[in-house]
Amino acid sequence: MQEQQPHPHRLPLSPRHKRSVRTLLVRIRSKLRRTKVVEPEPLSLRLPFIPPEVWGIIIQHACLFNHDPLDTSRELSFLESPSTQLATYRASMSTKKNLSLVSKQWNALARSFLYEFVWISRAAQAKALARTLLMEYVENLPSSGKFIRRLHIETPALERCAPADLRTILDYSPHLDIYSDHHSVQRSVYEDAPDPRCSPEEILKLVAHPKIRRLSWTSYDDVPFELRMAPLGSNLTTRLEYLELSSRSPSLPNLSTILSSSSPSSHKDFEHLQMNVHLPSLRALKVSLDNNTFAVLASWDMPSLTNLSVMSSDFSYTGEGFSRFFQAHGEKLTQLELGHSSSALEEYYLTTPQHLLVLQQQNQNQQQPPVPLAEWCPNLREFICSADAEWHWQSPDWIAPHILLPSHPRVELIGIRDIDTRLLEDPLTPAMAYAYPSPPPSSSSCDSVSMDDELFDALMCDDADTPCFPLFEQISSLLRRDAFPALRFVRDLSAESHRLRTVRPHPRILQFWRKAVARCAERGVWFEDCHGVNITQRGLRRATLPGSGSVAGEDA
Repeated sequence: MQEQQPHPHRLPLSPRHKRSVRTLLVRIRSKLRRTKVVEPEPLSLRLPFIPPEVWGIIIQHACLFNHDPLDTSRELSFLESPSTQLATYRASMSTKKNLSLVSKQWNALARSFLYEFVWISRAAQAKALARTLLMEYVENLPSSGKFIRRLHIETPALERCAPADLRTILDYSPHLDIYSDHHSVQRSVYEDAPDPRCSPEEILKLVAHPKIRRLSWTSYDDVPFELRMAPLGSNLTTRLEYLELSSRSPSLPNLSTILSSSSPSSHKDFEHLQMNVHLPSLRALKVSLDNNTFAVLASWDMPSLTNLSVMSSDFSYTGEGFSRFFQAHGEKLTQLELGHSSSALEEYYLTTPQHLLVLQQQNQNQQQPPVPLAEWCPNLREFICSADAEWHWQSPDWIAPHILLPSHPRVELIGIRDIDTRLLEDPLTPAMAYAYPSPPPSSSSCDSVSMDDELFDALMCDDADTPCFPLFEQISSLLRRDAFPALRFVRDLSAESHRLRTVRPHPRILQFWRKAVARCAERGVWFEDCHGVNITQRGLRRATLPGSGSVAGEDA
């Protein structure tokens, strides 16, 4: 065996050199070696266990957008504007939809709040909801209709809901508490074979159940009222608190029929118009009906009725049915609204000589007015009328708030609607319109304040003319002690009027309010805005300041 020879280029190392090389290698390896960083284990992101009932309460409060849509206790008074608007509803539904998309658990918890209030503003929405409820039934899924508590139907005239879709929605909504139809259901008198399941009577049967608390019903045909409302005769609506009845008849009433129904010879025909309807919880009633309908309502048992809003569809305020209703229920009323303006009634009376002749015959042997509302409603505390009033030709020295209620000894608050319409009808004087223009943005704050002070001082001048003089005289007539001795508050019920008064008010509008508030202060009466806040001279002055847009009412 041949012995291995060492490599010619490799020199042998001494032990000392070997130790040096080994030490150097150890140092190089220690520097090149990467140390492992031991990361701490991540903390658990799981929330503590919260019972589903608590999550339900949390989601419920998150779904409440400014108010509870099922709480309508404040809407029983006609002084309060509806708290639910379409824009508010859409913003609330957007929040509910986002909550339902978080997880399956949140979807199950938010589902009841997603369906509790349904606002139908187009016919396609009603069809989509009806299809959803039907498909859930076909696929044997839990029905979403059991969560529907409030159904509001308000559509344009060309987007009305199909009766078949409405029938489907009501069939799968057994827990409905509030139903509102504002002239938004398709009805045609020319339909050859209408579905009997979708007739108005059948729809009313589905709605008139013991759980219903608020009902707004519209009639679309000429069927007599006592037949149309026959489902209420079952007396199942024991919890009904608010009832609104209106008529949208396809045919116009005949003038001779209107006059004959108002004549005293027709009172014997009302004897058969009796209905055994008992509404023990009804507190607010709003009607837009005719004279015969009022005769039917006179036979209803409504022991808790306190608030009434009336707009007669045939102007028969002096008819037998109207008087029968107020003689039966007027003593319980504490709040009354007469929807028709005095000018419209006055025009009707002056253009129907036959009706005036009947009125004169009724009052030949008596001095009391033809419609003694003050006697029929002795406990009245709040009265609501329209600002559209004119001078009565028999009393040209003053303007009554309404031709049917010129005075009352116990009324404490009078609400006035449509003040904004009368303010905008006032012809503007060019000198007053442009005498005090708004300051340019580059002007100093001191100049702006001085200009506003100059404007307000000019409006304080007693020699200046009064804008909207008829409206001012109507408000002044309310303050007569012989007409309304117990009056304490006058309220402007127009939100648009509030905006005209508080957001960059026109000089003439500011002048009107300055004089109206001063006249009320002389009488010791508070003038309130649509929110119930007092309107003061200080608030009116604040509205003239640059950038002001706040409420022009505060403590005096």
